[in-house]
Amino acid sequence: ATSNAVTCTKCLALGPECGWCAQEDFMAGATQKGRCDTVFNLMKRGCQSDFVENPTVHVTIPSDHETNTQVTPGKVSVQLRPGSEANFMLKVHPLEKYPVDLYYLVDVSASMHNNIEKLNSVGFALSKKMANISLDFRLGFGSYVDKTVSPYISIHPGRIHNQCSDYNLDCMPPHGYIHVLSLTDNIAEFRNAVNKQKISGNIDTPEGGFDAMLQAAVCQSHIGWRKEAKRLLLVMTDQTSHLALDSKLAGIVIPHDGNCHLKDNVYIKATSMEHPSLGQLSEKLIDNNINVIFAVQGSQFHWYKDLLPLLPGTVARQIESQAANLNDLVVEAYQKLISEVKIQVDNQIQGLHFNITAICPDGSKKTGMEGCKNVGYNEEVLFNVSVTMKGCDTTGGRKYAILKPIGFNETAIVNVRKSCACQYGDSARHKRVWADETFSDGKQSYCSDNNCSSNRDTLPSERCRRHWDQPICSGQGNCIDGKCFCYKNKLGKVYGKYCEMDDFSCPYHQGNLCSG
Repeated sequence: ATSNAVTCTKCLALGPECGWCAQEDFMAGATQKGRCDTVFNLMKRGCQSDFVENPTVHVTIPSDHETNTQVTPGKVSVQLRPGSEANFMLKVHPLEKYPVDLYYLVDVSASMHNNIEKLNSVGFALSKKMANISLDFRLGFGSYVDKTVSPYISIHPGRIHNQCSDYNLDCMPPHGYIHVLSLTDNIAEFRNAVNKQKISGNIDTPEGGFDAMLQAAVCQSHIGWRKEAKRLLLVMTDQTSHLALDSKLAGIVIPHDGNCHLKDNVYIKATSMEHPSLGQLSEKLIDNNINVIFAVQGSQFHWYKDLLPLLPGTVARQIESQAANLNDLVVEAYQKLISEVKIQVDNQIQGLHFNITAICPDGSKKTGMEGCKNVGYNEEVLFNVSVTMKGCDTTGGRKYAILKPIGFNETAIVNVRKSCACQYGDSARHKRVWADETFSDGKQSYCSDNNCSSNRDTLPSERCRRHWDQPICSGQGNCIDGKCFCYKNKLGKVYGKYCEMDDFSCPYHQGNLCSG
């Protein structure tokens, strides 16, 4: 049966099996509807191959693509049409040794006094340890406390310049974030900067750590982050951090804009912009290839540990009394970070779905964001990337997405061309259109009012939909080889063939969520 599509564009939108015959005398006297069918059927009914509009789906690796050493290929071109799927492999190969930039971002509130003193002895010992596993090790230093407004600090005239009088200590004035020392290989300079550091204070328990982290991530020229280096941001604290919207208590309602706001190395928007959200902080850390090590003393360690799923490329470690294990902590955390290879999609394109499967060195398969662990420098991780195009939007044309391994300074650019229109428009009065591959193997095909198809296997990603118009794995899982793997959720268990059910929402009846 042929489709009811009366234009070439509508015909191609029905699915990858559909073709349009532009031959002027094709089935003389027949309606336009007869021109939309599978390529096999069109040719069987007399349409010459030169007059069949049927855009091919293909993947090419441009010969001029960027030469990467860790992520290959560096550039991929994909041509898709509505309902089609394209696949390619991406390879990630960690290096044996990297240059390392390590920036200490230290909570200098009064309760951290003993830990800050321990930093004096860190530089030389840590540099010696890192020399065995890295190249060209550099250290930097910055401090933070909290937003310098009530109710976070005391604004009493007798305490506004010395918040820690309760500790019988002479403190520096409170501050949101101060960049103290840019990254340097001069360990004596690092030690000197730490020696000069005075503690400060505030009056509420959480600190302004996320404010400071975002500035340390985006103010690249101030910090001195190198493009070729593994970038480590070590956050030392013993308390939780304020989250977005907390600052409304102080009348601060302007959302953070995600930009650098350092003037004379001091963060100047602490009293006028909100704390960043976790999503915003995660985005900036990933965009700037920064891995975070939360070095936490005391009972708040588990608060930071619970954040790790929301901040890719991050680890949390517990500091012993007076930071005695700080050197070993950094080395162990660094080795863990460089042995993990996971990938995410940036610059998502409307109407396209990326499904990524990691094939680990031990042969196991994981989702792209779950990635592989314990990867050695002489091993590589393969990512099977599937790109599915559901339909055409009004923009069409060429667009690109970015496949970004977390913490790596290399990416793969995926240029996508959407074939949404026919080469010569919707008229049947064409003398010649492109010739494309046909189904010459004699497989039975059909074309209905809504789609064209053959008896070829359904696309793997389509087997993960409960219904054709619903998201893959109900939006609650990843599709690997046509099977749904449900996301983990702290609220309870997500399950079902299509991850369509859970045990923490309303009850289900015959597979349908009750409305209460």
